[in-house]
Amino acid sequence: MRVVGGRELRADCSRCAGVCCVAPAFTASADFAIDKPAGRPCPNLGADFRCGIHTELRQRGFPGCTVFDCFGAGQHLTQHTFAGRDWRADPAIAQRMFDSFAVLRPLHELLWYLTEAVRLTPPGALRDELTAALDETGRLTDGTPDDLLALDADAHRNRANRLLSRAAEQARAGRAGPDRRGAMLIGVNLRRTPLAGANLRGACLIGAD
Repeated sequence: MRVVGGRELRADCSRCAGVCCVAPAFTASADFAIDKPAGRPCPNLGADFRCGIHTELRQRGFPGCTVFDCFGAGQHLTQHTFAGRDWRADPAIAQRMFDSFAVLRPLHELLWYLTEAVRLTPPGALRDELTAALDETGRLTDGTPDDLLALDADAHRNRANRLLSRAAEQARAGRAGPDRRGAMLIGVNLRRTPLAGANLRGACLIGAD
């Protein structure tokens, strides 16, 4: 379990209400065996909020589930934001819970990247800015459902991404690799591709090796 500033940045499904198995929509594809609309529980979700086919996800046609990571947002949402309540026992909060997860999960992912950027950046003005962004993002994750739903998450993420881009450029200084920003690399075999110092920001790597 990775903990930063008291926040867990790895999923602990045992303390979550199976939110990632309900809130998002997915379409039958190479990643998911069925269509599922947003807000409808996956048929594999058990009464205990655990996946009934967890050990067979790939064999049963759900490899997309095996690569999903909420970065700890699921248990934070369940235990902190909604104080232990869940959508099944209290259906009145279901939609607010799912909508809040859509904001909280990207914030937790951002916490992960900012933490790494602070670790990689030497002391100086940029590191101070990254640390401030990390602290601010952490504060936002502790908001109430109303706070989360009122947040302009895209604006916050864009500000943080500018800092992350500067930190990445500094980290790669003198050893820049291929620039594959925004590249469509779905299912591509990259095992023999030199990627040291590469820029993969925004690249789509679903199913890539």
